[in-house]
Amino acid sequence: MMELSDCKPLLKFVLCLLTVCSICPAYAQVQTDTIKTTELQEITIRGTKVLNIERLPAVEGTRIWAGKKNEVISFRSLDANIAEKNARQIFAKVPGVFVYDMDGTGNQINISARGLDPHRGWEFNIRRNDAITNSDMYGYPASHFSMPMEAIERIQLVRGTGSLQYGAQFGGMLNYVSKMGDTTRRFGFESFNSVGSFGLLSTYNAVGGRIGKVDYYVYGNKRVAQGYRNSSESVADAEAARIRYRPNNDLSIALEVSHSKYIHQLAGALNDEQFKQDPRQATRTRNYYSPDIWVPSLEVEWAISQHTSLKWLTSAVLGTRESVMFDRPADVVDVIDPVTLEYAPRQVDIDGYKSYTSELRIRHNYKLFNGISVLAGGIQVMRNDLHRRQQGVGSTGSDYNLELVQPGWGRDLNFKTNNIALFLENKFAVSHALSVSPGIRIERGKSDLTGELKYPSTEIPTTISHEFVLLGVNAQYTLSPYQNIYAGWAQSYRPVILKDIVPASTFEIVDDDLRDADGYNLEIGYRGMSGKLRWDISAFQVRYNNRLGMLVENDNEGNTLYRRTNIGNSETRGLEAFIEYFLPFENLNVSVFSSTAWQDARYRDASIRVGDRNEDISGNKVESVPELISRNGVNVRFSFGSLSLLYSYTGETYADALNTETPPPSGAVGLVPSYALLDLNTTWRLSPALQLRVNVNNLTDKQYFTKRPQFYPGPGIWPSDGRSITVTFGISL
Repeated sequence: MMELSDCKPLLKFVLCLLTVCSICPAYAQVQTDTIKTTELQEITIRGTKVLNIERLPAVEGTRIWAGKKNEVISFRSLDANIAEKNARQIFAKVPGVFVYDMDGTGNQINISARGLDPHRGWEFNIRRNDAITNSDMYGYPASHFSMPMEAIERIQLVRGTGSLQYGAQFGGMLNYVSKMGDTTRRFGFESFNSVGSFGLLSTYNAVGGRIGKVDYYVYGNKRVAQGYRNSSESVADAEAARIRYRPNNDLSIALEVSHSKYIHQLAGALNDEQFKQDPRQATRTRNYYSPDIWVPSLEVEWAISQHTSLKWLTSAVLGTRESVMFDRPADVVDVIDPVTLEYAPRQVDIDGYKSYTSELRIRHNYKLFNGISVLAGGIQVMRNDLHRRQQGVGSTGSDYNLELVQPGWGRDLNFKTNNIALFLENKFAVSHALSVSPGIRIERGKSDLTGELKYPSTEIPTTISHEFVLLGVNAQYTLSPYQNIYAGWAQSYRPVILKDIVPASTFEIVDDDLRDADGYNLEIGYRGMSGKLRWDISAFQVRYNNRLGMLVENDNEGNTLYRRTNIGNSETRGLEAFIEYFLPFENLNVSVFSSTAWQDARYRDASIRVGDRNEDISGNKVESVPELISRNGVNVRFSFGSLSLLYSYTGETYADALNTETPPPSGAVGLVPSYALLDLNTTWRLSPALQLRVNVNNLTDKQYFTKRPQFYPGPGIWPSDGRSITVTFGISL
């Protein structure tokens, strides 16, 4: 990775960014230098294959996808339990997706890929209709926005080699594309209503259509659940409205406002003994967590000419993340004090987010030699303001109450970031079959930290600079209209976020030379279809340098200090394979598939603090990275419905970098055992307007857990859900 100072002449370039308006199929690219419009007569197409996993075209809108590993999950024929956002079912055909499965009430999707951290998906650039939903990309990149899956038309997932176009995240881009109303009607209505185990009640209602030159879609969702565990009740609300105005065929203006809020009672972590006794028990009854997020956006798309188009998207993430908790290890009991006859005061934490992003993208296709090349690029401006208030002394009660019983906060901090990025990529058509797409992303910005801590500290960085030049290149070789070989390499980085630079006590100091994590994604794959067989097989390597952690050192007076600093590197290598075969039945559409990933993630040249010493962890496995993740299933579709059976296996993982196997009494670290699950989903079409869906999750009632988190929602075991049944009735008019 080059420093910005080495490439200052690049900043003087005037980006003549132009786009192409042609449509390219998933495995081949149509190269034309003119566009002709022809009105076609209505035809009926009959087929035997129903695909719910697809690929992005080589060029789409203002983006270039050629040579990049990607998946598109279509919800049109998905039997998954979407009422509860069951991620292992939704992402079943995406190899390597690790699901942090402790939010059984369906409030949040926590996933990762290729050895990264699944917490709130914060290694991904997460978007809703291309608008960023990460709460603060430089302060706290978790996505707290949670839209209902009933509102989704498809999910686009692009791995890390596509990072130059949308951001620098190691994980890649995850874009939730929502439904739009039926444009052939002035008014349409749909409603999905679910009941299920553990007190689940959910209703989703939406209206949409087209009136003149205006398309619209408005939805509302309400979901309540008692939860699998005791004291794990959840209440969630979500609403959105999208209006798109098309004054002519070349111009589109869309305004959208989305909102999500939920209050989740947290049952508390368990230790290993408690998990064996009863995984449904609660160690906490007074802990609550609630994010309340708004995502407004304004989008303008303009087809400037037959060869050039432009997209300008301005959006924001506005809201809060609130919690009130008795935050102690699982083996510390929350009981009434016999002296005060009250519980201990709870800790109140509140984050406030004001994050603004504006992206201008433009794409142009032009003739070079004997082919059509595509130039795409743009500019992204971000302005974020994270107000973090923590360690407030809250009430001794048991309700959701954020009031402080003592004035002031242990931490009252503002973390403000201004950042600008320029990005450019060109797909060169080297031949009819081969395209090569080099790219560059230049980022420059800074984060300023101000505020107060109750304990003295003079070494908190007040300004952190972000200056990067990221390079990448992708290539795609088309073997046939439906098969290609793809390969790519792209640099990435993860900025030092707020939690990395705020000391927890007077014994902690922050390294003055703390560096952002950086590295790269490397991949090569072969994908396509032939007859009744579809596949996408790839190999990858992710290099993650300058990981953040804690080391021990002594000062000049012999005092032991704990320094927050860069502790070393990690490297993940792996194989990903998706294979699906359609069986030859005359009246049935039957397919069997396997979506499997093997990965080896290990620390390189790294050390961490263990008590009052540093220990070399080079060669240790990276925590929360299963060596094997395999999802296998059969899908059966018939004239009036469908049925899907899914078998999911996830290998064992470690909870800490030391690879501790025997857990302590708190259960905070230790081995996370492997687990295998069965899910059965079926959909019945009662009429063209009515459908009934039945989901049986965890058919064998497996007692398992996916992670021992080290911070939120508390260190220890968080059990995942046992067997549950969900019944959904849908109507579309």
